[in-house]
Amino acid sequence: MGNNKLKSFRQFLTEEDGMGTVEVILIIVVLVGLVIIFKEKITEVVNSIFTKITNQTKKI
Repeated sequence: MGNNKLKSFRQFLTEEDGMGTVEVILIIVVLVGLVIIFKEKITEVVNSIFTKITNQTKKI
């Protein structure tokens, strides 16, 4: 009976099904961190793009 539990524990340690979830969470954390760090630059770029779009649509 104890040997069966040991095999189950070893199988649990070698299982890689949950790795995808951990990787996705780490990627999201990194992206959120980058957005927080570069928030002002991102805002400037987006505002610049919208200003150009608005100016060009007025010409049409």
